[in-house]
Amino acid sequence: MAKKTAKSSSEPEPLKLFYIFYSQERWDNWISSLRESSFEVDPESDDMPEGFRAVYSFGLDITLEVLKIIKLHQNNRFSRDEALDKLSSVETIVMAEPPEDELTEIVESLQLSMLVLFASCRKFLEGGYDTDIKALVKEGRKSIEDDMEKSLEIAANIGANVINGASCCSKYVKDDIEQPTLFDEWLIEVETMSEALASLKNFDEVAGEES
Repeated sequence: MAKKTAKSSSEPEPLKLFYIFYSQERWDNWISSLRESSFEVDPESDDMPEGFRAVYSFGLDITLEVLKIIKLHQNNRFSRDEALDKLSSVETIVMAEPPEDELTEIVESLQLSMLVLFASCRKFLEGGYDTDIKALVKEGRKSIEDDMEKSLEIAANIGANVINGASCCSKYVKDDIEQPTLFDEWLIEVETMSEALASLKNFDEVAGEES
């Protein structure tokens, strides 16, 4: 009788998760969609022009894909360094030079909004963020006019808290502000992040092995 082969003491490592979070082609397709959309306001309609609806969907698409990286890190699919690397890859595409045409200002505005998405994710992955959201909002509003980088850092702290499960920022987003600041725009994006995270609740439910 043949001798039974001994089982290897080391099990084979699980396959690496293959997931393309964002691509240049995806970005270019969205830009093409914006070029085909109308941004003209119809005085006889209360609906937002299709172009601005497309911009919102564009931003939401980026937000969802970026937060999937964080979700997979939380489920031990990616190490922190791998998640940071994948985050940087998406950021390189999103923050590249905008098209030099009628979409320049629109894309630049979107990119400014996305700054807090990437900064929040990086802050969450690196840890060590403040948790007093009320105080952070107050400080962020005071600093935006004089120090944009400091205000972004504060907004990133708020975003990191939201990624970690905190509630924000609908009660801090004021509809009656005539001229919202960039910090207010970042709070709106953080609120979008909160909603996106809720929609990703069941994304990749089964945790994988540590990458």
